[in-house]
Amino acid sequence: MKKYLSILTMVLTMIQIINGQEELRKQAEQLSKELIIIDTHIDLPGLLQNKWEDISKTASGDFDYPRAKAGGLDVAFMSVYVAARYENNGAKSEADSVIDVVERILKTYPDKFARANNPDDVYKNFKDGRISLPMGIENGSPLEGDLKNLKYFYEKGIRYITLAHSKSNHICDSSYDPERKWKGLSPFGKEVVKEMNRLGMMIDVSHITDDAFYQVIELSKAPVIASHSACRFFTPGWERNMSDEMIKALAKNGGVIQIAFVSNFVSQEIRDKEANNRNAIAEYLKANNIPANDRRGSEYSNRYWKENPVGYADVKDVVKHIDHVVKLVGIDYVGLGSDFDGAGDSFPHGLKDVSYFPNLIYELLLAGYKKEDIRKICGGNLLRVWTEVERIARLSK
Repeated sequence: MKKYLSILTMVLTMIQIINGQEELRKQAEQLSKELIIIDTHIDLPGLLQNKWEDISKTASGDFDYPRAKAGGLDVAFMSVYVAARYENNGAKSEADSVIDVVERILKTYPDKFARANNPDDVYKNFKDGRISLPMGIENGSPLEGDLKNLKYFYEKGIRYITLAHSKSNHICDSSYDPERKWKGLSPFGKEVVKEMNRLGMMIDVSHITDDAFYQVIELSKAPVIASHSACRFFTPGWERNMSDEMIKALAKNGGVIQIAFVSNFVSQEIRDKEANNRNAIAEYLKANNIPANDRRGSEYSNRYWKENPVGYADVKDVVKHIDHVVKLVGIDYVGLGSDFDGAGDSFPHGLKDVSYFPNLIYELLLAGYKKEDIRKICGGNLLRVWTEVERIARLSK
């Protein structure tokens, strides 16, 4: 009899757990529609620049209108990505070309997407049921050494600039570039920080070196953002992510780290598997005297990666990064910056595209976060920073 009672108790407990989880799922869906969800980094314009698609229906990338609405995404910062190769080679023109793609989206789907140049626009568009598409330039090369170009891009709707990308440029050093030309910011870069403060344009410290970051923090009178970064605590030694000391400095500045969803940003296990693959490929090419840029080398590399998949992180890993920031500096300094459409097929299980935001909210609820906490994470913190950046700009005029 005791055995059967024990089994019955276990079954009832499982039913209670399942019912509780289902209730949280419903709550997550409701919150995704009720709260303003902001993603500060989506690389859709670059995809559409290469090949235009009808994003009013399900498209091939990570973002389109049906999935964004299903996920409750209200504000999608369009990344105006300018590759490092354009430094000193038509960067401003390339930025204009990508901005034109965003303008085409706004013109083609006026009932679905809307311009958002300030937080008030965001609130209005949210009320109207349209998805806001503010813009940020990824890589400061389009400034081309002229501070007047900051105003030029501001007037075109650019509301943040990621100061560098994969290579150091004329503004600052990149965390991906072994050459530390400026040991942080260039003299021009220091003026860029001041002028962005004056204009009311958010400064994005993702991609830049630690030295450049601390110099930005020292110079900026306004809070800054990391539009798509994660915590170095989980990926020791990888400068692209932010250390605990940097996150503390960012919080003291009043800024916000927007957690990227990319698997190798949030999981050291994935990074280790990728490193093992690269080492194995390099050893094979060396043993067989095959140059890395040789067609045979490319074919072997593609085959090796296919035969040795590194897998994916999990949505719970993203929550771990959010949780780490909250425990380190508090709930007011963390948000979401997926990097959707900018990292190929490398997004975590449970967080594959813009339709999955309710799943992330569910995991936050499961981790004990309350509605007000989730409101701040999903967009409240970014709106606070954006509003403060504009306030400081008004004071300087």
